[in-house]
Amino acid sequence: MEILWVLMALVVLGFVLLPFLRRRRGGIELVPAGHPDAADPANYGFVREEELDIRMPGPDQDLLDVLAVVQRTQDYRAAQQLLAGTETEGELRWQRVQAFAGAAALELQQRPGGVSETPGGQWLRVWRTEEPKDAGGAAVHAEFLVQQAWRTSTPGTDDFRIIMEEAHDACGQAALLAPGDPIPYIVELSVARGLDYSQPEFERLWLKILDRAPAHMGAHLAALHYWCEKWHGSREEATSFAEAAAARAPGGSLLAAMPLFAVFEHLPEVNLVSGFYQSEVVRKAVHGALFAVQSARPDDPMAAHVRHLLVFFLVRSERWSEAMNQLIHVDGHVGALPWTLSADPAAEFAVYRALAVAGYEANGGSPASLPH
Repeated sequence: MEILWVLMALVVLGFVLLPFLRRRRGGIELVPAGHPDAADPANYGFVREEELDIRMPGPDQDLLDVLAVVQRTQDYRAAQQLLAGTETEGELRWQRVQAFAGAAALELQQRPGGVSETPGGQWLRVWRTEEPKDAGGAAVHAEFLVQQAWRTSTPGTDDFRIIMEEAHDACGQAALLAPGDPIPYIVELSVARGLDYSQPEFERLWLKILDRAPAHMGAHLAALHYWCEKWHGSREEATSFAEAAAARAPGGSLLAAMPLFAVFEHLPEVNLVSGFYQSEVVRKAVHGALFAVQSARPDDPMAAHVRHLLVFFLVRSERWSEAMNQLIHVDGHVGALPWTLSADPAAEFAVYRALAVAGYEANGGSPASLPH
């Protein structure tokens, strides 16, 4: 047994140290921490780790301003106005609904309330009480219930099912208030996972979304989770779903990046195959994602999601320059996959950023040579 532990330790050390081995004219040298020649992300104007924003994948100052007002005053009306002025079919509205629901859920988790304390997120309950016919508030409430189920209970338990059934009803109410809005149905995709919809039930739900927003990237990402083998389908089914979405993507759509998300969903927990990230499957998916962000609108709110995942794959593939080109677009915000799967998203992102900088400089790059 002792020999086995030693071997495992050597493997782990190899994965930790290997990225720091710098290639110089065919030779290899180890650059220790603090060495004058060691790469420093600060030289590129990157944000300090402790200042990275873990709430969102990219900037949305209007949302941040409104969240600050709502949480300071516990008055929902600023949130109501922001959602009312946000395009119904767009990705931005979906992200803002998620953000408001997440803020209320986090407040409730931090302040569950008691005899002498008002529970956190009270502004959302007041919103639903005072404006029961407001479509924005109904959508936020449905998403809040979904997040509560996943945050506070275990799938398969009675508590989880009760909250998910309440979320299902809330989705129906939100859909009635805004018949053309895809968001209540997108929220229901998470309910479909939680309540274990049959494939015909899921497909009926999915058709409702396609009727309203056929190129909605957030909806496709939510649906992808359903198809992954840990929920319903096999790796092949999830890949087929992602590739079909990419194939029918209209010009300028980020759906061309869907195969990369499918690859990420099925990464082995421990990958000891050094060439996996140089494999044809990964290369093809990365190529599609790079094409997607290059052709998308500069203000597409989903582009940051794709760029963050590209950073992960490009660093693992040792494509340092391309990784740096993605980092200059997303640095400062880390509220996206894969970082949010970590207990400390900022630290996880900072590790990959440091590896990208080290690899970039080891191959002749410098702050002056990086385009901005």
